[in-house]
Amino acid sequence: MSLTDRHTRYQSPLSERYAGKEMCYIFSDQYKFSAWRKLWVALAEAQHELGLKTITSDQIDEMRCFQETINFDVAREYEKKLRHDVMSHIHAYGEQCPKARPIIHLGATSAYVQDNTELIQMKEGLRIILAKLVNIVSVLSNQAAKYKDLATLSFTHFQPAQPTTLGKRICLWIQDFIFDIEEIEMRIRGLRFHGVKGTTGTQASFMALFHNNAEKVKKLDELVTRKMGFDGYYPVTGQTYSRKIDSQIVFSLAGIAQSSHKFSNDMRLLQHLKEAEEPFEEEQIGSSAMAYKRNPMRCERIAALARYVLCNCLNPAFTAASQWFERTLDDSANKRISVPEAFLAIDGILNIVLNVASGFSVYPSIIGRHLADELPFMITENILMEAVNTGGDRQELHEKIRKHAMEAAQRMKEEGTENDLLERIGKDPSFLKIKSKLREISDPTRLVGRAPQQVEEFISQVIHPLLKRNANLIDKKLIPELVV
Repeated sequence: MSLTDRHTRYQSPLSERYAGKEMCYIFSDQYKFSAWRKLWVALAEAQHELGLKTITSDQIDEMRCFQETINFDVAREYEKKLRHDVMSHIHAYGEQCPKARPIIHLGATSAYVQDNTELIQMKEGLRIILAKLVNIVSVLSNQAAKYKDLATLSFTHFQPAQPTTLGKRICLWIQDFIFDIEEIEMRIRGLRFHGVKGTTGTQASFMALFHNNAEKVKKLDELVTRKMGFDGYYPVTGQTYSRKIDSQIVFSLAGIAQSSHKFSNDMRLLQHLKEAEEPFEEEQIGSSAMAYKRNPMRCERIAALARYVLCNCLNPAFTAASQWFERTLDDSANKRISVPEAFLAIDGILNIVLNVASGFSVYPSIIGRHLADELPFMITENILMEAVNTGGDRQELHEKIRKHAMEAAQRMKEEGTENDLLERIGKDPSFLKIKSKLREISDPTRLVGRAPQQVEEFISQVIHPLLKRNANLIDKKLIPELVV
């Protein structure tokens, strides 16, 4: 494509800005049509091995020579005339392989190359996604361990709640991504090959080729499946594999979008609170007008792309629901957009999650200040119990604490002062017997429950076994440099 063409035609941001090179390659024309040719070679090889005399080893060798060398211009010219992409590529391949031309695609229908290739692409795409998810868990687990004891204000309804630790909060993010890993592992294990099924899935054309030898036709299905790297095939199909497979896989990708969106939302809120912030380059500009700003643009981009995936997952669902009998073609145009773009968008999302997770900054002083502002209110029940244990009247003490708390809160709101509730209680004669214990009672590390231990247990019992099981996928080079 010339420079002029590139700037006068729409280019998808998913491939131009967000998705990685590896994922873009899997859904490229080169990968797709090379896979078609590998499928034609595998079919011819299997037919030859099963004794089909119309196919020779010379023809197969000739086909192998041009597996990767796609004559795209020739195929494009054929498609203008034939209006059929598979037949166009059969003819283009035949021009490069004149000896093999008569036997290319023998007994097969278009779905043989199209559907099997799409299953190959999805399987490889899922493997890339699995690797990135594992690396995200690896990076975040280090952060969780680092901050397992750092007490922080927790929130329910985005209102201050009992303290937790930052490490425990990070573990909540990790847990969601582990759910996604388990889902993707299950999808990879369960994904099968369409195989060699023929026009309506009955294998009638192959029965004719092998003179009604059903065992050879069954063996043909098995041979081609193994040659293409799959352990098994779907035993019953129409002309196509069930479009429910696409729907299930894209919904699994939407699950990753959910986890990523939640992570990005929390990071954006933390950046607003100035407790943590995503990476920010030395010369990065946050705002064209407000020079001081450090907008959380990476996490905002995660949220934006995640919304796209969450909406897009309805496309394969409607496609699966609306197929007729053994197949209709109203799946094709939608499928060739919705499925690859789901993979590209998730790849782009995970690239950013990896980048943010590996480089976000934490500000313990701000975290401590916010905790100190709210902590006195949170320990009032503890103070009440201590005072009652020294002989105080529970009802009278409760009313005194309530009044002190209301006055301290009002002063904070109206005058912007620090929280002086503990000072007020310390001066109240009713609490004289526990005055010396107020500092101990207000120690935030006494209020986080088992959060540090939960982090340690989660890392040792859940995360470490998962990372050990996927040790071959951990690669620091996966953490990408992002296009801003």
